[in-house]
Amino acid sequence: MTTTNTLPAAAAGTWKLGSFEVNRLGYGAMRLMSTSDGGIRDRETSIAVLRRAVELGVNHFDTAAFYFAGPRSANELLNRALAPYDDLVLTTKVGPGRDFEGTFHTARPDQLRAQVEENLRQLGLDHLDVVNYRIGQNLDRGEGSLAEGFGVLAELREAGLIRELGISNVGPEHLTEALAIAPVVCVQNQYGLTARREDDELVRMCAERGIAFVPFFAVASGAGEDARVAEVARRHDVTPAQVRLAWTLHQGPHVLAIPGTGDVAHLEQNVAAAALELTGGDLATLDGNG
Repeated sequence: MTTTNTLPAAAAGTWKLGSFEVNRLGYGAMRLMSTSDGGIRDRETSIAVLRRAVELGVNHFDTAAFYFAGPRSANELLNRALAPYDDLVLTTKVGPGRDFEGTFHTARPDQLRAQVEENLRQLGLDHLDVVNYRIGQNLDRGEGSLAEGFGVLAELREAGLIRELGISNVGPEHLTEALAIAPVVCVQNQYGLTARREDDELVRMCAERGIAFVPFFAVASGAGEDARVAEVARRHDVTPAQVRLAWTLHQGPHVLAIPGTGDVAHLEQNVAAAALELTGGDLATLDGNG
C-alpha cells in the first residue's frame, strides 16, 4: 500500500487492481440515480457529485449497466460527468440484467459478451478496465460452478475488451475455481461490521493472494442502531457511517471501500472517512471485545 498524493480520498493509501492503482476510498454509483424515497434524482446534482468525487481524489468508480432508475443510468451519468476518464478506473459487473420494468434476470454465459458490449457503449469506451462476474440473485450468494461464465470473460480479456477480471457474490470455492481460469484482481461481496462476517476468512484468503476485497453495502447493511458504533463515533466526533467505513478500511490494506451517495455533503463525509484512524481500543469496542 502506498500514498501518492494529499487529496482526501488518498488518506487511506492505494491498492493495485492488476495493472491499475486506485485510492482505497472509491465510489459506488448504484445510489446515484434515485432518492431515498424512490424518486428520480436531479441529473445535474448527480453529475456534480461525480465531479466533486474526482476533486476529492476518488479515482475508482464502481458501476454497471443494470444500475438505472427510470431514464437515469449510472453509466450514462459517468460518461456525461467524467469522460474521457483521465486517470480514473471504472469497475463494472456483468451476470445480472434488468428489463425496462426493472425485473432482474441472470445472463447465460452466451449472453455475457452482449452485456460487456452494452457497458462499452454506455460508457463510451473501447475496453473496460475491470469487470466483475457476479453470480447469484440480488444479495443471495451464488452457488454452483462459475467456470463457464468466467471462462467467457477470460476470452474477452484475451481479445482486449476487458483489462482485468473480478468476481462477486462468491464463496472461497469460487475464488479457487476462477483463479484456475484467469487472474482475479478483486472479489466484491456484501460485507461490513455487522453483515456477512462469514466472509472474514475470504478477506484473509484474498490478502494472502494479493487480491482486493471490495465490500458493497458496508454502511447500508449495518444501518440499524448500534451502541458500539455510536460510542466510537462520539469518541472521534464523526458519524456512525464514517466509523463503519473506517472499520472496513482497517480490515487490511487490500480492502477497498466504495460507498455511494447522490448528495455532495454526504460524499464529502464518506471520503473523509479515509483519514479516520481507529485505535486498537476502538476496534476492540466495535468487535465486542472492549
